[in-house]
Amino acid sequence: MKRPLFGLIFGFILTLQAFAQEEYYFPGEKFDPAIPSPSQFLGYPVGDWHTRYDLIVKYFEKLDQLSETAQLQTIGYTHEHRPKVILTIASAKNMANLEQIRQKQLQLADPNQAKPDVASMPSIIHLGYGVHGNEPSSAEAAMLTAYWLMAAQSDLAKNLRENSVVHIDPTLNPDGRDRHSLWANSNKGFPAVADPLDREHNEAWPGGRTNHYWFDLNRDWLPLAHPESQVKVEWYHQWYPNVTTDFHEMGTNSTYFFEPTKPYGSENPVVPRKNYDDINPRFAKYFAKYMDEIGSLYWTKEVFDNSYPGYGSTYPDIHGGLGLVFETASSRGHVQSSQRGDITFAFTIRNHVVNSLATMEAALDNRVYMHDYLREFFESAVSEGAKDPAKNYVFGDEFDESRNRLFVQFLLDHKIKVYENSADLTLAGQSYKKGKSWVVPTNQPQYRMVRTMFEYVKEFADSVFYDASAWTMAAAYGMPFAAAPSAKSGNQVSEVEAPSFSFPEGKAYAYLIDWSDYYAPKMLFELQKAGIHVESVHRSFSSQTQEGKVDFPAGTLMIPMGFQKMKAEEVSTKIKEIAAKTHQKVYAVQTGLNLSGIDLGSNLVSAVQQPKVLMMVGTGISSYEAGEIWNLLDQQLGMPITKVNLEQFGRVNLHNYNTLILPSGNYNSLSEGQVNHLKDWVNRGGTIISMKNASLWLNRVGITKEEAVKLEEEKEPASLRFNTRNDFEGAKEVGGSIYLAELDLTHPIAYGYHRKNLPVYRNTDIFIKPSADKYLTPIKYTANPHLGGYISKTNLEKLKLSAGVVISPSGQGRVVHFFDSPNFRGTWFGTNKLFLNAIFHGDNMD
Repeated sequence: MKRPLFGLIFGFILTLQAFAQEEYYFPGEKFDPAIPSPSQFLGYPVGDWHTRYDLIVKYFEKLDQLSETAQLQTIGYTHEHRPKVILTIASAKNMANLEQIRQKQLQLADPNQAKPDVASMPSIIHLGYGVHGNEPSSAEAAMLTAYWLMAAQSDLAKNLRENSVVHIDPTLNPDGRDRHSLWANSNKGFPAVADPLDREHNEAWPGGRTNHYWFDLNRDWLPLAHPESQVKVEWYHQWYPNVTTDFHEMGTNSTYFFEPTKPYGSENPVVPRKNYDDINPRFAKYFAKYMDEIGSLYWTKEVFDNSYPGYGSTYPDIHGGLGLVFETASSRGHVQSSQRGDITFAFTIRNHVVNSLATMEAALDNRVYMHDYLREFFESAVSEGAKDPAKNYVFGDEFDESRNRLFVQFLLDHKIKVYENSADLTLAGQSYKKGKSWVVPTNQPQYRMVRTMFEYVKEFADSVFYDASAWTMAAAYGMPFAAAPSAKSGNQVSEVEAPSFSFPEGKAYAYLIDWSDYYAPKMLFELQKAGIHVESVHRSFSSQTQEGKVDFPAGTLMIPMGFQKMKAEEVSTKIKEIAAKTHQKVYAVQTGLNLSGIDLGSNLVSAVQQPKVLMMVGTGISSYEAGEIWNLLDQQLGMPITKVNLEQFGRVNLHNYNTLILPSGNYNSLSEGQVNHLKDWVNRGGTIISMKNASLWLNRVGITKEEAVKLEEEKEPASLRFNTRNDFEGAKEVGGSIYLAELDLTHPIAYGYHRKNLPVYRNTDIFIKPSADKYLTPIKYTANPHLGGYISKTNLEKLKLSAGVVISPSGQGRVVHFFDSPNFRGTWFGTNKLFLNAIFHGDNMD
């Protein structure tokens, strides 16, 4: 009898301790003792440690097990195979009717269906936390908010359970969170150290902000480059929440930010004014009330961008809901000193907890209003789309089926209606062929997302941008497109099917693969990995194939059967398997004598060297840019890349590699001896692919000798008011915009491209002159290059005189300089091949 009594007493003590621990977050609140608090479940007070993601998930699993008012759903997995979960909380009655509630919400968001009775519909609230892994307070707040919502006995909590459905995503970026949590916990002192210089507050490169591939997932709601965002956006379209939150942290010396954001200058042009002028101020009153009650300082309106559609707080604004960004001062660890004293982890957590509660109360009080707005939003979208003079956008690349499929799937993922193009069209000199082009009408509920995909914006209310100022996604995919008021659409596209190609029968003298398709480089890598010898034809030609005469462009791959180490049957079998895997069409020829152009044994045909790629990473190097490159080679090619920290360069024998990638960064830490090793390697035939300011460093150490563009600078005022400094200096930056480049289609950097003009993305103010060698500037800008986004007049004039890509010969080797961002955010499919050409064809570029 002693053990049960002891266990009862011990459990009672633990319960009292748990309530005491949560008193800081919920003073005076009474809770259902059947629901364990986070502190009780974890065994430590929330805020004492950075909670591992698996423990957060286990706590949510416990809530799911204990109550019929909670349901945990796994919607997908991260790159590191952590589950992406959503915890849904509502009354038992609403949980039993969850699917009917969801269907009614979808009906409300569809103006083609009758409007349901919104007075009887619960508010749909989505609380999203932790998109940046090293802004960890919000995930702790997610546990506390879930606990309060399920267990609190206040009238507000009961009312929310009865009249809302709350979806809680505890961490949008589980991989980054665990990377940061491990750092903070393993460097915690006893007692904790508040000194900002302490190791705990200064993560090692790349830090925990980003995901596995060092991408900022708070930019990925539009590009959908990663599984975390893909499953999240797919889930979002299953619910269309009325309110969505996005909780962050900022500098330790800051206070707290909530919306509204900066009026006009930071607002998205397709979002209705009602969102900014009416709804945001309505909700802000609740945030102020809750923050006033706990005495926390806060601010609004001054900065923070709300324009880029890929933010977790902006994407909902373009879908009839209210997206809300919150930022709290960060302890970046467990406690850190600030201008107002020590900031504790618990303090940052509490700020997010109270604003979670404030959001739910505001959503509940404005339940009918927000439902009406959701319907109004999509009705007005259809109405505005019907009046748009464009009427339709037609797009399609007749030479690249894979990129077409990728873009069509991308549009479908964002619930944009796409139709087959039923007739050949010529618009602005560009042909759009039936069967290889598609139509997107503006008259549809997702009209505002259609504008996001196809519109270029050049006029802005502000000249300072927190992030990208252009995001035309058709340009990112390198997709030819045009407004087409008289286009005739065919069948609606519901899914994207991979093409089926028949492999040529019988023996072959050689096999040919057109390099135009996006996944041709993937096939090349797979062929080389399989031990198949592959060559590249450096001039256009025509051959007699199994399908008759076919014209092939420069860059076409040729597999000569007489130079293979394996048996012919084995080679053919492997080629067939790889072609099916990469969706590439293979042509067979029975002779090396071509119908026109060079023959297959010409000196203008050469073996493609198998890439052995090394990339420098680490302190001082842009983790974003390095991550974009790593992601491209990993995810699109399946090609391994060796990543070496800069401080380990002394251990590297460069002669084991043929390609070195230098992302933007500071390379001044390399010693004279290491620089000499690099020079020797390049001179012996190596290829350096250099990005932006890495090229400036190569100039400084004498490996290259390119020149910067210089203009007679505009005379600036002798003095300006102090409070104008940020705006005046910020307007000089090129934060991210889109330009039209001109390609030399005969140069290997442009293999696979058929049009000389190509949209490119630039986010640097480094302007380099074309090469002194008139043959080695394969990419420069057109006379009027500005397509979309902000650029100052001075920078635009510099851009017109500068190069996008320059080749610098060095002995037997070369440097390929990129001054644009060909791999930006994993979504610039239109320029990826420029970068891949530098890897596969670098030895032919000079």
